[in-house]
Amino acid sequence: MGNRLSKIYTRTGDDGSTGLGDGSRINKDSLRIEAMGDVDELNSVIGILLTENVPDILVDTLTQIQHDLFNLGGEICIPGYVILQKVRIEDLEEAIDTLNDELEPLKEFILPGGTKTAACCHLARTVCRRAERKLIQLHRTEKVTDISLQYLNRLSDLLFVMCRTINKEAGVNDVLWKSEHK
Repeated sequence: MGNRLSKIYTRTGDDGSTGLGDGSRINKDSLRIEAMGDVDELNSVIGILLTENVPDILVDTLTQIQHDLFNLGGEICIPGYVILQKVRIEDLEEAIDTLNDELEPLKEFILPGGTKTAACCHLARTVCRRAERKLIQLHRTEKVTDISLQYLNRLSDLLFVMCRTINKEAGVNDVLWKSEHK
């Protein structure tokens, strides 16, 4: 395979526009570019998470998620392009069920924290929710696939369960929210 990025700067974006994968140009602050940026940020946060003490049972799943998010970015970058398939959502649901079966049922809301690794995972979860909101906003004006919307929704659920799994594997309790109301 040849070089994909032989020149890093092109100066073509100096006017505030950027190129999409189909060759068209749009403003860098468009909803499409914001959605791509949120998905890219989520992928970066998961990359940071993977540098932490992540239980082995989560590493392969998180790595696959990074590839999925790169593919999702490609879908957003090329209007009409489809690469994510329903099987990826089914895989997320299976992971949620498998991990959740090993956790105590929640009786209280939990706060981000416990271990640093779990806190990083909570950050990924919140960035995922933002990316989902931005993709929904884009979907109102330009069609995106239902699978991409479902993927981010399910992924945030999985990340929540992973946060709890990370704390459990480290022998640290989740941080429970305490209502000030007696």
